[in-house]
Amino acid sequence: MKSTLIALLLVLSVMVCQAQETRPGPQPPPETGETFKVGVAGFTFVRFDLDKTLETLKALDVHYLCIKDFHLPMNSTDAEIAAFHEKLKAHDVTGYAVGPIYMRSEEEVDKAFAYAKRVGVKLIVGVPNVELLPYVEKKVQEYDFKFAIHLHGPDIKIYQDADEVWNHTKDLDPRMGICLDIGHDTRNGKDPVADMEKYHTRVFDMHIKDVTGPIKQGYSIEVGRGIIDFPAMVRMIRKVGYTGVCSLEHERNMDNPFMGIAESLGYFRGVIETTKE
Repeated sequence: MKSTLIALLLVLSVMVCQAQETRPGPQPPPETGETFKVGVAGFTFVRFDLDKTLETLKALDVHYLCIKDFHLPMNSTDAEIAAFHEKLKAHDVTGYAVGPIYMRSEEEVDKAFAYAKRVGVKLIVGVPNVELLPYVEKKVQEYDFKFAIHLHGPDIKIYQDADEVWNHTKDLDPRMGICLDIGHDTRNGKDPVADMEKYHTRVFDMHIKDVTGPIKQGYSIEVGRGIIDFPAMVRMIRKVGYTGVCSLEHERNMDNPFMGIAESLGYFRGVIETTKE
C-alpha cells in the first residue's frame, strides 16, 4: 500500500512539473518599477540579421532596440519600414531610436532626420562633424527630436568623452545631448558615474559595456568582468532620475556574442535587483 502511494505521488509530481514546463507563468523583466529601461544597441548584432537579433532579444526578455541601418537601411521604403515594425511587434520589441549615424555633410544630416521621422522615432544617436552642430541644432528645432551624440573614447579625434560632448552642446538647444557610452568614457580616463551626475540633464541614451582598463588599449569585456563600478552606476542612474534606455552594446567575440550578451545582461539586471532599497 505504502509503495503504491509513493508511486502515485511520484506520478503526480511528474505531471505537475510537466504542466509547469508547458504553461510557464509570466516573468516580469527585472527593470519593472525603474524609471529607466534595459535594451540592446543594434551594433551588438552587426554580423547577424534582424531575425537572429529578435530571436535573441526574445530569449533574453529584452524589449528595446536601438535601430542600426544594417537592419533597416536608410533608403527603406515605407512598406519596408512598416514590415520591420510588424516584425518587432511580433517579438514584443520597440525600436526606440536610430543610430549611431555618422554625418559628414548637411545632406547627410538631412537624410538622418528624414529617416528617423519615417521610422517613427524621436531620438537620433549621431556622430556629426563638429562644424555641422549649428545645422544639427536647426534640424532638432524643426523636427522636435532629441539628438544624442555618441562618444567614442580615444578611438577617434572628436567626441572622446562626456566632457567634450558637453562642451560642444551646452550652449545649444537642450534637446542636443549625450549618448553616454560608459565603456568609451572610461577608456578616455573619465569616471562615467561622475559624468552621469554632472551631465544627466543632457544624457538621452546610454551604452552599457565594461572594459579592462582606463586607457586606449582597454578593451570591451563582458559586463561585470572589467573595472566599471556597476552598483555605483545603477545607483547614480536612479539618483538622477534617468528615464531613457540602458542599452547593452556588446563588442566582444562578435562572430559568436550570444553567451557574452546573456552574461552581461544577467549581471546588469542582477545589479539592478540587488541595489534596490
